[in-house]
Amino acid sequence: MERILTTDYVFHRDFTKEYPIISYGKGIYLYDKNGKSYIDACSGAVAANLGHGIEEIAQAIADQAKKAAFVHTMRFETDILHLLSEKIGKLAPEGLNRVYFTTGGSEANESAIKLARQYHKDSGKEGKHVVIGRWQSYHGNTFGSLSAGGDIKRRQPYTPNLLPFQHIYSPNCRHCPYNREKGDCEQHRDWSCVQDFERLILQIGPENISAFIAEPITGSQLGAVAPPQDYFKEIREICDRYDILLILDEVMTGFGRTGKHFALEHFGITPDIITFGKGVSAGYAPLAGMIASDKIIDSLIQHSQGKFIHGYTYSGHPVSVAAGLSALRIYERENIVENAKVMGSYLLHKLLELKEKYPFIADVRGEGLLIGIELLKSIQPSAAFPVNYKISERLNELAMELGAVIYPGSGSIDGVAGDHFIISPPLNISKDEIDELIIILDHSLKLLIQELKEALAL
Repeated sequence: MERILTTDYVFHRDFTKEYPIISYGKGIYLYDKNGKSYIDACSGAVAANLGHGIEEIAQAIADQAKKAAFVHTMRFETDILHLLSEKIGKLAPEGLNRVYFTTGGSEANESAIKLARQYHKDSGKEGKHVVIGRWQSYHGNTFGSLSAGGDIKRRQPYTPNLLPFQHIYSPNCRHCPYNREKGDCEQHRDWSCVQDFERLILQIGPENISAFIAEPITGSQLGAVAPPQDYFKEIREICDRYDILLILDEVMTGFGRTGKHFALEHFGITPDIITFGKGVSAGYAPLAGMIASDKIIDSLIQHSQGKFIHGYTYSGHPVSVAAGLSALRIYERENIVENAKVMGSYLLHKLLELKEKYPFIADVRGEGLLIGIELLKSIQPSAAFPVNYKISERLNELAMELGAVIYPGSGSIDGVAGDHFIISPPLNISKDEIDELIIILDHSLKLLIQELKEALAL
């Protein structure tokens, strides 16, 4: 139903839509005010990693709010700030031990970009300021994080305001912009996407480049696409060669989503900064942040009297930190990361069965409970559905009518064309719940193909 002229006071994300009003959630389900249930098959925005209605986390939030609702970290700290920092630091690779909190992933990546700049400036390398990101990536909506990201649709309205950061192509072997085969790159160990990184560094001048930022497994923009196994090892070597900091954006992938504490563990590398968010508090309170390497902290101490010239009012907000500490205790106690790995394998198997049933499912990929499904008009790599059909969004509409919510996306071929969606349910989902989700998804796909048969002669 369209709503062009509204009578309420909400600044809606889309003024042409009427949104269901959610009354409460329990486990993997959300319930609207009419009593209809929805399987939260995308954990909101890949954030509600433990599902809904966990009283233990709600109680931790309430208990902290009663003690001290807010303290400003320029003047005070709390015990829970130290406890959560320690838990996160112990999950990170060796050499990354200091945790800085923000309230969202955009702020986390903005903080990392600024930290990288201060690190180089403090070291006497005044020219190092350019960040290199990747096309078809997403790092947030603040101007710094948006400038580093490569989401064409989000960038275009604000192009005049963006920082002069640079970009290379994301590794997407199904739709390689260099028209190469994955096996050829691996056999000769000369990935064109890696070569482009070094070529761009030399064009700009390494003396001008501060950091390279990337998602270990590309989320919303490509639909859970992992790079070649040695990609990040090659990137790490190049960063070291030219004194460029490596920032890995684990906002979507961190805290068990891919069956590991951090997705970087799949590739055996250590970055200089990890950013995180979403799953750290399982969506129960706004919480995100970054983990900085010891060499960066040592530089702050040596060159800046230990001060990072940056900060947010709500950094380290004690109520949000309480939610994060409670969530991580549940992750540990209930072996959530292992469940994500096991249930992810089962979900992938069930989705591959659907792929055999529906020819327009071109690919099913991912790690753990971050799984992407690509939709193409035919098996030809470039045979995308017309962009204006918004296939993945329509599939989500059909799924919601049947009682499930997925994460639709587009641009998986070249940033504009190509449809995909993500299945990323809470990490404590069960086999029976996955089976229920698959039934709804199967029915949704059947309805979608019926709608498309006449229009596109499928």
